[in-house]
Amino acid sequence: MSRPAPGSTSARFEPSGRLTGSITPPADKSISHRAALFGAMSDEPVTVRNYLRAADTESTLTAVQALGAGVDDSGEELVIRGVGLHTPAEVTGGRLDVGNSGTLMRLLPGWLAGQPGGEWTLDGDASIRRRPVGRVAEPLRQMGATIDTEQGGLPPICVRGTNLIGIDYEMPVASAQVKTCVLIAGLLAAGSTSVTEPCQSRDHTERLLARARVPFSRSGLSLTVHPVDELELDHVTVPGDPSSAAFHAVAACLVPGSRIVIEGMCLNWTRTGFFRIAQRMGAVIVGDLEEPGQESSGEEPIGELDVAAAPLVATEVLPEEVPLAIDELPLVALLGCFAEGDTVVRGAEELRVKETDRIAGVVEGLNGLGASLEATDDGFVAHGGTGIEGGTIDSRGDHRLAMLGAVAGLASRSGVEVLGMDAADVSYPGFEQDLRALIER
Repeated sequence: MSRPAPGSTSARFEPSGRLTGSITPPADKSISHRAALFGAMSDEPVTVRNYLRAADTESTLTAVQALGAGVDDSGEELVIRGVGLHTPAEVTGGRLDVGNSGTLMRLLPGWLAGQPGGEWTLDGDASIRRRPVGRVAEPLRQMGATIDTEQGGLPPICVRGTNLIGIDYEMPVASAQVKTCVLIAGLLAAGSTSVTEPCQSRDHTERLLARARVPFSRSGLSLTVHPVDELELDHVTVPGDPSSAAFHAVAACLVPGSRIVIEGMCLNWTRTGFFRIAQRMGAVIVGDLEEPGQESSGEEPIGELDVAAAPLVATEVLPEEVPLAIDELPLVALLGCFAEGDTVVRGAEELRVKETDRIAGVVEGLNGLGASLEATDDGFVAHGGTGIEGGTIDSRGDHRLAMLGAVAGLASRSGVEVLGMDAADVSYPGFEQDLRALIER
């Protein structure tokens, strides 16, 4: 399949004056994916407000339409007219294009696996073919589905649906995507299905299940669902994405004299792990972050954060913290370059199978800008006190690395050229303009 490869444009970011003003981050990518998928699995129309319009989430809309769902787009909101849990359509040629979306690649098989007689092949771009899907194939096989992958558990993934049987699945690695896949399959399986995580991951799926009136229970790190005939979901409002907001927050933390307000952001405690890490490092971040146990009726908490520059100290990020800050760990590395002491991240081997090997990309990229970092098998060490001199960083087609380079440039001594800045469009179209708009003129 052909599509323009990300990483074809460059942009330069000079050392900036202080950052001021307010910013509303784009809609949350994780919730947008799930809203579209749950809408497609519903019998009644589901209204989705503030859906993220980016390459990854557009792939999800295209996929659910290929499976028979209707999508009415007024610009302000989407109305998804689903096909119900049990009747996704066959696809011409049997192939579904997930683009660059690892979330879609791992969530969708859970629904398709429970459709007896159906067969679908999920494939995507060159990047997606390097991202493992064996972690969703294994539990689905245990439930009775026939799942084929390439050698090493890589895409494309072929799903042959069947009458599934519920299982008790202990996840070897905490992953909200794998958890979601198995829970969705559990809605279609005979008997109960339980998923146990080694540590907490994002809980957007559980909140949507609660809002869709799906009977499920939680005991510690274990979740149990039972089969249902339909989902009762009428609307979803998608809040601002904490992972996107984090790049602006770090810019404000690092550029002297800065103070910004982040508005309309999701404050879900399973998504704000990075902000707690940054606070521990001395960052001034003020706001009503949700605490564990404050969850209410499946709604996502939304609010604002006030962020200001301050001196930083090193920290250690432990494995149990990683799932709640996985997408922002490159920013922990950047903060560590400016902190006093050595910042250590452990238990983050998942970074090696993102859009690129993010451990290598972050360490090599920031070292090329004059920082001092060391890669480990499951993370990195950032030696503080060096800051960022400047130079050129290659995004490697990875949206997070592109945005990391831009923020590094504003905090650098001589400026940074980001190769492949357009990779940011995967999750944050307009990122460069929003970042530059905060610079005081």
